[in-house]
Amino acid sequence: MSDAGVLVALLAAATVRGAAPLVLAALGGLFSERSGVVDIGLEGKMLAAAFAAAATAAVTGSAWAGLGAGIAASVLVGLVHGFACITHQGNQVVSGMALNITVSGLTAVLGFAWFREGGQTPLLGGGARFGPIALPGSAALAPIPGVGLVYSEVVSGHNALVYLAVIAVPVVAWLVYRTRFGLRLRAVGENPGAVDTAGVSVALTRYQGVIASGVLCGLSGAYLSIAHHASFIRDMSAGKGYLALAALIFGQWRPVPTVLACLLFAFADVVQTRLQGTPLPVVGVVPVQLIQAIPYVLTVGLLAGFVGRAVAPRAIGVPYVKDR
Repeated sequence: MSDAGVLVALLAAATVRGAAPLVLAALGGLFSERSGVVDIGLEGKMLAAAFAAAATAAVTGSAWAGLGAGIAASVLVGLVHGFACITHQGNQVVSGMALNITVSGLTAVLGFAWFREGGQTPLLGGGARFGPIALPGSAALAPIPGVGLVYSEVVSGHNALVYLAVIAVPVVAWLVYRTRFGLRLRAVGENPGAVDTAGVSVALTRYQGVIASGVLCGLSGAYLSIAHHASFIRDMSAGKGYLALAALIFGQWRPVPTVLACLLFAFADVVQTRLQGTPLPVVGVVPVQLIQAIPYVLTVGLLAGFVGRAVAPRAIGVPYVKDR
C-alpha cells in the first residue's frame, strides 16, 4: 500500500474518532430541538458528563460506572434547562448559555476541591477507561492492501462509544420518523397547540426530548474524558457542543445530513492538527493559532451561507402556554 493510501486511511480513522462526540451531541440536540426547545446547552451537558464520568471512573475504577454517572449528570443539566424553559416558560437561549457558563466553572471548582490537581481528575488506566476494540480478523487482514488496511485501521480499533455513535444514527432516524414518539415529538415542534388539542401533553413530550438529548450528550461527554482521553481537563469540550449545534442546523434537523456535517467538521479538525508546524507552499509555516481556527472558520462560513435557508421547526424557542 502506498504512503498516500496509508495517510488517507489514518485520516479517515481519526475523522471517525473525532466525529463520534459531535454525532452523539448533535443527535441529542435533534431530539430537544425537534420538540421545540432550543438546546444551546449541549456544551454544558457534554462538559458535565465528561467531569462526572472521569471523576466516577477515577474513584470506582470502572469505565461503565463512569459512563452511567456521565449520563446522569447530563440528564440532570438537561432537566434543569427543561424546568426553566418548559415548566416556567423561560428564555431558552439565556437558560442554555447560563448552564454552559455555570457548568464550566462548577466542574473546575469541584475538580480542584476533590482531587487537588488544578481542576483536573487523575489519569485513568485499565478498566477505568474504554480502550480500542480489535474486531475479528483485523490482525489477519491488516497486511492485505486496500481492503485489509481499511478494515484494520478505519473500521477496527475504535472504542465502544465510537461504535455506539455509529449505531445511534439509524436508531435515532427510526425513532424520529418511524415511531409514535417521533411523530409526537415532531408535531410538538411544529404545532404544539394542535397536539395539545389532540390530548397529547406538550410539556411531557418536550421533557422526553430533553431527557433523550441528555442521554446522548452524556455519552458524548463521557467519550471525551474516559475514551478519547484519559482524564478530565478543564473546558475539555472546547466548543464541540456549539459545533454539534451548528451541524444540526446545517443538517436541517435531520439525522443523516447532520452526521455528514459532523464528519466534515471532524475532518477539518484532523486536518488542522496535521498542518500544525508543517510548512505550506508559498506561505511557509502558518501560526498555530490560525491553523487551530480552521474548524471554527469553516463552521461560521457554512452557516453564514446556509443558515438563511435552514428551515427550523416552527415552534422552536417559543414557550407553550396552554389556553385556559
